Amino acid sequence: MTVKITINGREVEAEAGRDLLSTCLEQGVEVPHFCWHGDLGSVGACRLCAVRVFDGPQDTVGRIEMSCMTPVRDGQRVEVADPDAARFRAHVIEWLMLNHPHDCAVCEEGGACHLQDMTVATGHRNRRSDAPKRTHRNQDLGPLLTHEMNRCIACYRCVRFYRDYAGGTDLDVFGAHDRVYFGRATDGVLESPFAGNLAEICPTGVFNDKGWSQKYARRWDMAATPAICPHCAAGCNITLYERHGTLRQVQNRYHGALNGSFLCDRGRFGPLFADAARISVPRLGGAAVAPEAALEAARALVPGACGVGSPRASLEANFALRRLVGAGRFFAGVSDAEAALVRRMAAVLVAGPARIASMKDIETADAALVLGEDLTGTAPRAALALRQASRGASRALAAEKGVPGWQDAAVRVAGEGRLSPVTLVTPLPDALDDIARPALRRTPAQVAEFGFAVAAALRGEPVADAEALATATALAEAAAPLVVAGMGLGSGGAVEAAAAVVAELGVRARLALFPAEVNSMGLALLGGEGLEAAALALEAAPGPLFVLEADVFERADPATVARLMAAATSVIVLDCLETRLTAAADLVLPVASFAEAAGTVVNFEGRAQRGFAGLPEGRPAAWRVLSQIGGLFAEDATLEDVLAAMEADCPALAGAVDAAPVGVVPGRVARAPAPFSGRTASDLAGRLPEGTPPHDRDSGLSWTMEGIRGARVPPALSTGPVVPGMHSVSAAYHAQEYIGGPLKGGDPGAALLVAGQGGVTPVAPVPETDGEGLIWLPLHDAFSATETDRASPLLAARAPGPRLLLHPEDAAALGLAAGAAVLVEGAPTAAMLTLDAAMPRGHVGLSVGLAAPRGRAGRLRLEAAP
Repeated sequence: MTVKITINGREVEAEAGRDLLSTCLEQGVEVPHFCWHGDLGSVGACRLCAVRVFDGPQDTVGRIEMSCMTPVRDGQRVEVADPDAARFRAHVIEWLMLNHPHDCAVCEEGGACHLQDMTVATGHRNRRSDAPKRTHRNQDLGPLLTHEMNRCIACYRCVRFYRDYAGGTDLDVFGAHDRVYFGRATDGVLESPFAGNLAEICPTGVFNDKGWSQKYARRWDMAATPAICPHCAAGCNITLYERHGTLRQVQNRYHGALNGSFLCDRGRFGPLFADAARISVPRLGGAAVAPEAALEAARALVPGACGVGSPRASLEANFALRRLVGAGRFFAGVSDAEAALVRRMAAVLVAGPARIASMKDIETADAALVLGEDLTGTAPRAALALRQASRGASRALAAEKGVPGWQDAAVRVAGEGRLSPVTLVTPLPDALDDIARPALRRTPAQVAEFGFAVAAALRGEPVADAEALATATALAEAAAPLVVAGMGLGSGGAVEAAAAVVAELGVRARLALFPAEVNSMGLALLGGEGLEAAALALEAAPGPLFVLEADVFERADPATVARLMAAATSVIVLDCLETRLTAAADLVLPVASFAEAAGTVVNFEGRAQRGFAGLPEGRPAAWRVLSQIGGLFAEDATLEDVLAAMEADCPALAGAVDAAPVGVVPGRVARAPAPFSGRTASDLAGRLPEGTPPHDRDSGLSWTMEGIRGARVPPALSTGPVVPGMHSVSAAYHAQEYIGGPLKGGDPGAALLVAGQGGVTPVAPVPETDGEGLIWLPLHDAFSATETDRASPLLAARAPGPRLLLHPEDAAALGLAAGAAVLVEGAPTAAMLTLDAAMPRGHVGLSVGLAAPRGRAGRLRLEAAP
C-alpha cells in the first residue's frame, strides 16, 4: 500500500511502513547516515539521520526523529534541512570524532571514506576537546583483512552483516558504553567465506582489504572496469581497479538479480590471480621463442587438429577455437559425464515448467529443497542468498510475535527457535545446517531417491519417508517454492530428482541448477562432447591437440588424460596460467586472462554477461591469437565482429550479443574518476607513460577520466555510481538507482535460456551396483575449487589443505590408519587420510582439484602407500 508524504516541501508517494531514510534516499534526498544499509536495515545506533517529522498539516511543531527508525505514515511532512535537525547531526559527528584518530593521510579509506563525507556534509571542522583519545588493540584477522579498531564509530554494520546476514559466529561485539569493541574473542582468521565484505560494509577504515593495502593506490588514482567474477557459475558482477598496469583491488558491482551488494571471498580475492603465475612469452619445445615464430609453428599444426575448449574461457574464445578446428573436432574441456550433465541442466531449465531462479529468487523463496549441493563450496553467493530465505522467515515470525522488526538477529522468540523454510539433503554436515529444518544426511544415491520420493508425495502417492512427506507438504503450501541442485555430487541423480519435483509443483516453482564454472553453461550451448570423446577422436585420427585455458589433468581421470596425450601428435596450449598441462605441452601461447580482455560468459541461469579488460595493453585475447593462427577474422576485427559471426553460426547463442552494448558508446565511458591524474594531454605523448592513453577496441570504455559517467551510462558499462558530494563505497549502495531492487536502467545481461510451460521426463538414476573400491564423494572448498582459485596468492593463503576422508570402519577394513599416505587407483594423492564418522559407509571423500580431478567418477581403489 502506498501513502502520500511530503519531503522538503515536495509531495511523493511512498510505501506505507517503510522507513523514512530509505524513502528519502530513493527520492534523491540525501540524509546523512552510518548504521543504515540497504540490505541490512538499521539498528538506530549512530543517531546521524535525524530529521524533523510533522504528523500532518495540523502539526506545526513536529519533533526530531531518527529517520531510519521511523516508519512512513500517510500525511507526514519531513524536513531534512531543519536547523535543529542539522545541529543535532553536527553534534553527532562531533562526538564521533572525539576519539577518531584523524589518520586520513595514512588510512586506506582516505578519500573514499563515508565518515569523511559525513563530516564534510555536517560542516564539522574544529576539535573542542583536549582529553586523551580512547585507544584499542587491533587484531590479526588473517590474510584477507586488516583491523584498525581506533577508527570505529560503533555503527554495528560489521556484526550485523557477519552474524545476522552471513551466519558467521566468530566475530562479535564486546564491551559497552565508550569501550565497545568489534572483533574476535582472540586473534585468528575470520572463518566466514564472506568476511571480505566487511571492507565494503564498514563506513570508516576499521576493516580493510589486506591485499589492497600491500599494493595500495588511492581510489582516485585507479581506473575502474566492469567485469564478471570467473570463479563459479554464479557470474557475480565485480569492478576491477587498476593502477600502472597492475590489478590492485576487486569490489562488488551491484546487480539486482544476482550478487546485490555482496560477494563471496573467492570472488573478491580470487580475481587477483590475473597478476600472478603469468605466462608472458611463448614457448616451443620448452624454450622461449618470438611471438611470430610461435604463431608460425601453430599454423603448421592446424590441419587435422582437435580442439579442447574450456568453461573458464569466454564464449568468443571457445567459438574461435571451434571455428579453427571445425565443429566436428571441437570438444569441451571437461569429462564426458560433466558435458552431458550440463547439457541436461540446460534442457531441464528450458523445458520448464518451473521458473529459472535468480539469486534474488533464492533469497525470497518461502520453501526450499536443496538436493545434495554443497552450495558454500560450489556457489558461495547462492549459499548466502539461501540464508536470506531463512532470515526472511525469521522476520515474519518476529512480526507475528510482536518482536520489533529491527531486532534482526534471527529473532530470538522464546520457545520458537528459528523458523526456516529450508530442507537440506547432503551426504556430509554442511555449512548451511544451521538454517535447515531439517538437515538430512543421505548418500548421493539416497539424495536422488529422496527427491523422487518428494515428487511422489506431491502427486499424492503413499511415501514411507516421513521427511520426504513433510518436505512435499511445505513445498506444496509455499507461494514461491524453490528447488536447488547441481553437479557437486559428480552425478546427475540430484538434477533428475529436482526436475521431478518441479514438474509436480508447476509454474509457481523456481529451479536453480549449478554447473561447475563460470561459462559451463555457455560451453554446453556451444556444443561438443567431453575429453573421453576427444581421446577417441584422436585415437581414430591422430593429430595435433589445441587446448584452450583448461588443465586437462584437473578435468578428467588419469587414464583419459594419458590416452589423450598419447594420441595427440603435438599439444598446443593457450593459457594465462602455468599448469601441469603447460609444463607438458609442446607449444605454449600466452593469452589474456579474464582481466585483460573483454569476453562473454553464461551463468547458471542462462544469463549471458560481458566483462571488459581491466588491465590496459595486456596479453592478447585468446580469440585474437586463434584468429592470427587460422585467419578466422579480419586483422582489425573487434569483439563485435566475433559476436556477429557467433550469432550467425550458433543459434543457441544468438542473444549473447545483447549481454552489453558493443562497439563504441557515444562519448565513451570514463574508467578513471574525475580527480584522476590529468597527465593525458597529447603534448605529453611519448614523454610520460600516461601521456598517450591506450585505446580499447572492444568496449565503449575510455582509459582516461574523459567520458560520460553516472546515470547516462548503460548498467553493463557502469564503472560506479556518481553521487554528488559522496566518495565512499557506501555511496554505491544507497544511490537512488539501487536500494534493494533491480537497477533502474535494468540489470545487465541477456537471457539465453527461457523456461517453457512443458516439462522433461526425469530419468531415475541407475542404482550403484556392488563393485571393487569405494564410491567417490567430491569434497568442495570455498577457496580452492579450480586452478584459478589456487593461483590467487590471497586465496591460497586462506585455503585449507587437500582432504581425504574415510569412515573409520572402511579405513579399518582397508588396513588404513589416520594420517596414513594413501594410493588412489595406484597413484599417490596430496592428502593424508582423515577418519570421519560422518562419512557414509562405502564412500571416500576427496577434495576436488587438490586430491582428485573433477572428472573422476564411480568407484576408487585405495591402498596404503609404500
